[in-house]
Amino acid sequence: MELIAKGAEANLYLDGKLLVKHRIKKEYRIRELDERLRKSRTRHEAKLLENAKGLIPVPSVYEVDLKENRIVMEFINGITVKDVIESGKDIQLGDICKKIGIYISRLHDMNLVHGDLTTSNMIIRGLCPRNSETESRILKDNEVYFIDFGLGTTSTRIEDKAMDMVVLKKSLMATHTGKFEIIWNGIMGGYRNSKNFDEISKRIGIIEKRVRYA
Repeated sequence: MELIAKGAEANLYLDGKLLVKHRIKKEYRIRELDERLRKSRTRHEAKLLENAKGLIPVPSVYEVDLKENRIVMEFINGITVKDVIESGKDIQLGDICKKIGIYISRLHDMNLVHGDLTTSNMIIRGLCPRNSETESRILKDNEVYFIDFGLGTTSTRIEDKAMDMVVLKKSLMATHTGKFEIIWNGIMGGYRNSKNFDEISKRIGIIEKRVRYA
C-alpha cells in the first residue's frame, strides 16, 4: 500500500483501486478512550457513506475493519473541486456549483450532515495527476463525488443543517475569495431544492449574526 495523505485523524493509503482510511492512535488520549473513539468514528463514517450512497455520488464502502479501525473503500480517481477552480480550467463553474447545492440538499433532506463541507472534500472524477488522460474528459464528466464524512452526523435539526452551510460558506470565502459570489450563488441555486430551504436560509443568517456579535 502507498501512503498518499496524512490527516489529523487518519492516514490514507492507495491499494490498487482501493482507498484504505486508517484511523491512527492518539498517544495523548487514554488508551481505552482512544480505542473507543476510533472504533465509534470508523463505524459512524462508514454508516454515513452507506446512507449517502444512492442519494449522491460517494465512494463505495467495501469493508469496515473495527479491529484495526480501517475503512476500505472505492478510490475516486479525480481532482478536487478546489484544485479545478484554482487551476483556471475552462469548466462550467456555475453548473458544477449548482450540482453541489443539489447534492447537499439531498443529504440534508435525509437528515445527513456532512460536517466538513469544503471544495477539498469534493472530487470531480476524471482528470488526475496519476494518469495520462486528456483534460477534455474532465469537461465532459463534471460528476462531483463527496468524500470524508469523518465529522458527519445524522440530525433533524435545522440548526445543524444551517451550520453545515455556514462552514461551507466560510471555507469558500477563505479559499476562493475572487470567485466566492459565483460559487456561493451557484450552490444556493441548487440548494433551493431542499424542502427546508427557507428555514435553513434564515437560520444561516441568524448563525452568522450570532458569530459576528459574539
